[in-house]
Amino acid sequence: MTILSSIYKIRFQDCDPFKHLNNARYIDYFLNARGDQILDSLGVDIYGSQGFSWVVGTNQLAYFRPAILNELVLIESQVIEYSSRKLVIEMRMYNEGRSELKALLWVTSIPVDLKTMKISAHSEKLLSLFTDLVNPVESTYFEERRKLIQKSA
Repeated sequence: MTILSSIYKIRFQDCDPFKHLNNARYIDYFLNARGDQILDSLGVDIYGSQGFSWVVGTNQLAYFRPAILNELVLIESQVIEYSSRKLVIEMRMYNEGRSELKALLWVTSIPVDLKTMKISAHSEKLLSLFTDLVNPVESTYFEERRKLIQKSA
């Protein structure tokens, strides 16, 4: 059961006129956090230095409260499901003290061999890593998970 986390500061250029993080920029913060987290914690470079990467198949994002200019936010991520050709990550953005949920994201990614630029299967090494990391959630559907989290927030 592995949940990775890191702190990020909401930057001016990413905000709307209300000083809220622009809705489209949440994904950037989430994906940058995940990339940093797995490189720092696991030594896996999602940007392709190992000859593979992932392409995003779907994003499902729910907003709960705005992230505000200069606010420090805590971003958590975890593997919730995987197979030989799919990886599902859940990410949550909180205020720094983790008392206020800002957003929830599910990303379904597909592995790609960067030499052939074709969808491929995860290596045995990655499947073994995912087995150690997987931390399933009680919901198999995003909307169900969103409702459960919203009730507990």
